Amino acid sequence: MGTVIVDVMPKPEILDPQGQAVGHALGKLGIDGFTEVRQGKRFALSVDGEVTEEALARAREAAERLLSNPVIEDVVSVRAEADA
Repeated sequence: MGTVIVDVMPKPEILDPQGQAVGHALGKLGIDGFTEVRQGKRFALSVDGEVTEEALARAREAAERLLSNPVIEDVVSVRAEADA
């Protein structure tokens, strides 16, 4: 069984209150060195057999039409996950 990974992130011009909260919490925990945190979404889509170019194309279509909101989010990657 193969897996397609889709990563979606807020567009750069969109405020990211969740990312800001995580960034603030990192500082309170003494974990520093990060100038910005952005929080996105990751989807894992399972397919029967190997991940083919056709499966990747279907995943890209799903990402653009359903998994992301194109007004405020960008689909940043659609890729096959390497077998463990």
